[in-house]
Amino acid sequence: MIRPAARRDKYFLRDLHQEIDLYDRKLAFLDKYVDFPSQHDREEAATRLLAKRAPLEKTARELAALGVEFREEDLPRSFRPQNDRESTRKTQAVS
Repeated sequence: MIRPAARRDKYFLRDLHQEIDLYDRKLAFLDKYVDFPSQHDREEAATRLLAKRAPLEKTARELAALGVEFREEDLPRSFRPQNDRESTRKTQAVS
């Protein structure tokens, strides 16, 4: 049975960016709110999340390098320049 080729378009890249942003939020939640018995347990949990996030980031960066179009506002927080992150926080605080 022949499997269809994986799509690699702007919508796929948008979905990748959303999934990467989800992992970014999970990591932030882990750092801020989750209590662990030891620092080693905290680092282990963060390492597991980063291991799941790494292939997504690699694929997203490859697609962007190949010229797949994307909107700047769809970028995950971790892909945005630092000054954009600060302005986003201020805008969200005002809302």
